[in-house]
Amino acid sequence: MDRPLLRPVSAWGCCSCSTLKAWLPILSWLPRYKLKWLQMDLLAGLTVGLTTVPQALAYAEVAGLPVQYGLYSAFMGGFIYTLLGTSKDVTLGPTAIMSLLCFSVVGGQPHRAILLSLLCGLIQAVMALLRLGFLLDFISFPVIKGFTCAAAVTIGFGQVKNILGLQGVPHQFFLEVYYTFYKIPEARTGDVVLGLLCLALLVMLMFMRTNLGSDDAPPYSRLARKLVWAVATMRNALVVVAASLIAFSWDAYGHKVFTITGETSQGLPPFRPPPTSDTTANGTIISFGEIVEGFGGGLAVIPIMGLLESIAIAKAFASQNDYRIDANQELLAIGLTNIMGSFVSAYPVTGSFGRTAVNSQTGVCTPAGGIVTSVIVLLSLAFLMPAFYYIPKASLAAVIICAVAPMVDYHIVAKMWRIRKQDLLPFVVTFLLSFWQVQYGIIGGVAVSGALLLYNMARPQIKVSDHGALVMELSSGLSFPATEYLTHFIHTQALQVSPPRSVVLDCHHVSTIDYTVISELRDLLRQFKQQDVRLIFSRLQPSVLEVLLAADLNELRYTHSVEAALQMESGNLLDD
Repeated sequence: MDRPLLRPVSAWGCCSCSTLKAWLPILSWLPRYKLKWLQMDLLAGLTVGLTTVPQALAYAEVAGLPVQYGLYSAFMGGFIYTLLGTSKDVTLGPTAIMSLLCFSVVGGQPHRAILLSLLCGLIQAVMALLRLGFLLDFISFPVIKGFTCAAAVTIGFGQVKNILGLQGVPHQFFLEVYYTFYKIPEARTGDVVLGLLCLALLVMLMFMRTNLGSDDAPPYSRLARKLVWAVATMRNALVVVAASLIAFSWDAYGHKVFTITGETSQGLPPFRPPPTSDTTANGTIISFGEIVEGFGGGLAVIPIMGLLESIAIAKAFASQNDYRIDANQELLAIGLTNIMGSFVSAYPVTGSFGRTAVNSQTGVCTPAGGIVTSVIVLLSLAFLMPAFYYIPKASLAAVIICAVAPMVDYHIVAKMWRIRKQDLLPFVVTFLLSFWQVQYGIIGGVAVSGALLLYNMARPQIKVSDHGALVMELSSGLSFPATEYLTHFIHTQALQVSPPRSVVLDCHHVSTIDYTVISELRDLLRQFKQQDVRLIFSRLQPSVLEVLLAADLNELRYTHSVEAALQMESGNLLDD
């Protein structure tokens, strides 16, 4: 008697265990963790950490925040993602695009950037819990490409002023372009020389790493190949350290020839709730509601773009390395990272393609590599902040320019022109509007994509062939936007000619139909009967046929093939 009672308990236990693993993916791989995995995770975490620190400092500049906020935003993701992430490769942290979006919304105000992180995280977590990840499907590839290309141009040109050592240049893109050229005579020689040297060195090291595995690469020994790969991978850290030593040396002799980062807050950020109000320079208190109202559309754009960027990266590397991810679990991981990050003064973060690529290529085995990266960031905050005083802004600008340059994918324009010229419209709209305000670019691109989608729904392709009766093959489902077009098309081709023609509607591709279409078909059937011709439906999907029969249409005729419909029209068959 006990055996049947034990089975439900076992099934319940198994079910609860699998549910727990779904919510905490760490439970799937931690019990199987191996020493070899630890070695690879340590190596990957160290390598990514040395890439993260200089990039985080640089991206804080893009966000218009003091450089320490880049590091504040770079360590929480490693801990949270280890618990909740489903990709072994993805690294969460500040990125160029999220930094630009953050600046466009908060304008370089730290308290508001922290609150923005909390609100974005809450939106992302709620989307994950409600399984709303499908909303990301409405942002088309041309919109994403248009935005990333414009963002790369905006971010890259925004760093030209730091390469030249210019001060007082506005942040609005068009004004920034004008005043950058206007103030070129004020360029500082030291910054220009150092910035160009850093750019040249970064490009050279990037080129070496890219061509290391090609057939044209020099025949390095195995040790030399590993050394070249390590130096090229850690190029950002090496260039920033070298530039800082140069700046420190000149400063020690009293020659201030470089624009340096200057004073930064030392130590780890305090763990405290994010501020829900702000105070202006003249002492005016701005309430929570006013701050949220000031965020405007950015409060919708930033969470969605963060999710889109991170999930796209996770899917790409999951496909490359032959494993699967859970998109909704990824949403939850990013959301909780932003929520918890707001308690340590972070601004919104997402997955980084560059650092994820480094993580994957270094051979990371589990998400635990992110813990090592986070520890390196924490150690930098605890002990290295005084050394960041001497980091030249020109070197950080060079790091940013090299990071965003590959995002300008001009080849995509030619591809879209060849494949589907219509896709160039949302691409161009997104690209151009993003120079005005980045969130307007995304909203405008999505609106244009939606309009094109609706247009295609309202204007379905209809292939016509003449077999005595007109055979009209519909290419897609029928919904209310298409009713007027379909009616006009059939009237023009069949009822307004002399003599009127019978029509066979080949509905093989029609999988959906709605009430508005049913009403229009009832009127069409009546008009065909009045003119003593027939409207016959063929190859109906079972679901569509069920709807038509339920509508109780008078004079409804249907067959299972076009040939049978043509025979019915000629009178050789009785009605089905």
